[in-house]
Amino acid sequence: MAKSGAAAVAAAVEDAELRRELRRLVRAIAEDNEVPVATYEEAARVLSALRELRFGAINGDSNGKERRKEEGEREVESLEIPKRFLCPISSELMRDPVVVASGQTYDRPFIEEWLNSGNRICPQSQQVLANTILTPNLLIRSMISEWCTDHGLIPPQLKIEEDGLLRTKNERSSFNDLLNVISLPSSSVFEQKKAVRELRLLTKLSRSFRTIVVENPSSFCQLLSILSSPNLHRDREVEEDMVTTILNLSIDDDNKKIVGENPRVIPLLIEALQFGTMEARGNSAAALFTLSALDSNKLRIGEMGVMKPLVDLLENGNPNAKKDAASAIFNLCMAHENRVRAVKGGAIGASLKSIEDQSLVDESLAILALLSNDQDAVEEISERRGVSCLLRMIRQNSCPHNKENAVVVLFAICMYDRTKLTEIGEEERLNGTVSWMVRHGTSRGRRKASGILERLKRISTHSMHHSC
Repeated sequence: MAKSGAAAVAAAVEDAELRRELRRLVRAIAEDNEVPVATYEEAARVLSALRELRFGAINGDSNGKERRKEEGEREVESLEIPKRFLCPISSELMRDPVVVASGQTYDRPFIEEWLNSGNRICPQSQQVLANTILTPNLLIRSMISEWCTDHGLIPPQLKIEEDGLLRTKNERSSFNDLLNVISLPSSSVFEQKKAVRELRLLTKLSRSFRTIVVENPSSFCQLLSILSSPNLHRDREVEEDMVTTILNLSIDDDNKKIVGENPRVIPLLIEALQFGTMEARGNSAAALFTLSALDSNKLRIGEMGVMKPLVDLLENGNPNAKKDAASAIFNLCMAHENRVRAVKGGAIGASLKSIEDQSLVDESLAILALLSNDQDAVEEISERRGVSCLLRMIRQNSCPHNKENAVVVLFAICMYDRTKLTEIGEEERLNGTVSWMVRHGTSRGRRKASGILERLKRISTHSMHHSC
């Protein structure tokens, strides 16, 4: 049995090394367009070696290996593992122990995750690390191998998910503990508020913590149960923490469907938009922006009356909140059904005001360009004297994309409202603004500017014939 255990440890170590090397090679191939052919060959070699190790060269017993691996993991969990063999971050048996500058030992993938997140403090000693060098702890590695060999066990595999994130027992345990405090009727108001605030911070700081929700979607419903607490239902501090937690969770693509389809989420975000603190309003708009990356969420959000509150925030929020509101409006209007809602909600007037104030020129011009295929939107732009504003943007704004969006809207106005051609023609006669776009604009901008000149030419020709 001892010999079998030693072989299993060696195989597990080799497996981890091969996976680490394969990830490095795949990352190099994905990020470099001119990667050498040798890199592809090396990746193929490593993949072949990993496949052979896991499934056997020709007729290895892959099912047997997998079964023995699972049995070994269960036995490891049932034993009392010496504390010095456990990673302080993951609370799991270390597979690749390394020493940091403070002298503490950690499992390599977990301390690398910690350092790559920008942390320069030792999690155990709280000392500032003089450097980020990781030195293999050969003594601990040898002791772990001997301990596994003595017990005839295979060390448990690291929980490296398909997305490459490490989800530890500590994180899962912390998440569940916080949910229990939030949802249990016996918890005090102080304990619940503290748990919600801690959850907000953890979902902000830890990428892997955010993805735990995917593993157990029902946990999100448990989190939202705090909204039913009679003592916290209208608490603006709790509302802000909840909205921000939803924002943090929705950053992860796999969470967007789970979060967006929950019937309590969008009403909570809309209420925060209308009555919350300014931070809650801004974070609510940001959450709506991230959730609307999913097409099905775009329609669901738009149907629930979110445009008017977003437009109000665009007009009256602080700079960051305004930017979040504009981003959410633009993203939602990628769905055609939401464009009419945006126009009725006042998006045209708010966008023109932002352009005039020079507060959100980029975002507001992008919104107007997106809405300009709606006749009601074009008529409102004309009525609000938007033509002169757009022409000024082409003359004075230095951003090529902003000039493009301005001429896109002008072209739409020319198509819907021929009376504005006179104003545009006068601008062209005095400053040659549209002609300049034909020569110097973006590809799309040149096309739209040429279309405007063509209509001006037709009107001029028609006037000449009519006068004759």
